[in-house]
Amino acid sequence: MNILIIESEIYLAQKVVSRLLDDGHNCDFVESPNIDNLTKDYDIILLSTSLPASLCKTIIRRYNDSIILLLVSYISDETVTDPIKEGAKDYIMKPFIMDELVRKIYHYRECKSLRKELQTLREYLDFQFNSVDTAGSVLPTTFPLLIETNSQISADKLAFELSRKLDLQMKFISLSSDNWQKQVNERFNGILYLTDFHALKKSSKESIIRIIEEKKAILVSLENEEDFPYTKVNFHKDDEFMLSNSIMTINDYVKMMVLSYQSKYPDTELSKKLGISRKSLWEKRKKLGIEKKK
Repeated sequence: MNILIIESEIYLAQKVVSRLLDDGHNCDFVESPNIDNLTKDYDIILLSTSLPASLCKTIIRRYNDSIILLLVSYISDETVTDPIKEGAKDYIMKPFIMDELVRKIYHYRECKSLRKELQTLREYLDFQFNSVDTAGSVLPTTFPLLIETNSQISADKLAFELSRKLDLQMKFISLSSDNWQKQVNERFNGILYLTDFHALKKSSKESIIRIIEEKKAILVSLENEEDFPYTKVNFHKDDEFMLSNSIMTINDYVKMMVLSYQSKYPDTELSKKLGISRKSLWEKRKKLGIEKKK
């Protein structure tokens, strides 16, 4: 990281610079800055509030995209409250333990990185969901519930909309993963979003239905689930293929068709509709891990 230390106590500043250099960071130090000479960009600024309040305010506003930590000798509106209102992130009292200063630096750096990543993910989700029309479809707030759909992304949008509406964190778990049972049983106070319910064997479905009885859980299945005992929502997109943003692989297409229509057609008819032999359909089931429904 590029770090600027603005501190009139030279001995203290030298100790800070030495520690941060040892940690592999690039450091600049100024005792009393001329604001016009500060032309570089910095990730972190350690700002002593022993400087005039007007100069501190100017520096904070100038570097509003940097993480600014205040080095203070005493706490007052002028040294802490006002600078934080202007945009400084936190303060540390002199004399301080060097490890505590370093901890704060890494903490706020991580927070900033997470905020940027979160913003990117939100923008990406908004982009993906923009082409998905769920108008008129709202999930009930009763749990557990099951979404029967032929469009995973539509189910995703409905689930995210509900989690935002209820202001609850959502934990994504694919029931096709090897450790789904451990994840489902972990203590969690938000919404469990469980996909690939259709991929489970009957015994596993019965097991998870018991597990989620008292949980805030949303399950998603790409086929009809007649034996599900709780709330069910059906969302079917007739134009699913037209709205896809990418070309599906042959295996993905076969898997989706088999999961969607195996309860409607016997294997003989299903294989004909897919343009493959019954033996090839059996081999596809084995290769793709598709359980044949009884």
